[in-house]
Amino acid sequence: MPARRPAPSLKARALALLAQREHSAIELRRKLLRQVRRELQASADVNPVAPAQSRGVDRSRPVPEIAATADSSEPAEAAEAPKASETADQRIEEVIAWLQANRYLSEERFVESRVHARAARYGNLRIRQELSQHQATLPAEVAQALRDSEFERAQAVWRRKFDSPPGSVAERARHARFLAQRGFSAEVIARVVRAENRAHRDDEEMDSAPPGDD
Repeated sequence: MPARRPAPSLKARALALLAQREHSAIELRRKLLRQVRRELQASADVNPVAPAQSRGVDRSRPVPEIAATADSSEPAEAAEAPKASETADQRIEEVIAWLQANRYLSEERFVESRVHARAARYGNLRIRQELSQHQATLPAEVAQALRDSEFERAQAVWRRKFDSPPGSVAERARHARFLAQRGFSAEVIARVVRAENRAHRDDEEMDSAPPGDD
């Protein structure tokens, strides 16, 4: 039977995740910790602690009091050994620090990639909320660029969803909810609806105008 291949190191796993896409430190830490916990659980399932009777301990007899006193010369193993979860946390933090020091893990690149992926579909509120969940902030110049382009982005999102401006109060509310769920501000939503209504009226007037002289 071939020997079982050792599991990749935490550093190798982190680099593999970062090769797929940029991550925040919080996101990468969570993924690594999840993997470690799964392995610890799998190891516990494969090598469960043997029952007391199988180790030759007779539970029917009382345990001598000296074994439970603080003066025992052989303290319990669990008191000396660090918890597995604490050891995993420490190892993960060391890997995170190494990745940041060597620029494999960069908040600046993560923010840039996340804004690039979200700007065409979502408003500034949604983008800021998502970044805050990663404890990441927008640089001032990026925040200004998003503010300057939000109306055009909201208009493009609206046009991909709807064929014509809202024809009633109920439709207007539905259009506004759609854009609000995408994270666009109330001011921008109102501007988009007004602009689309004007454009629709202009198109109707052009269609109904008599043809000009040749």
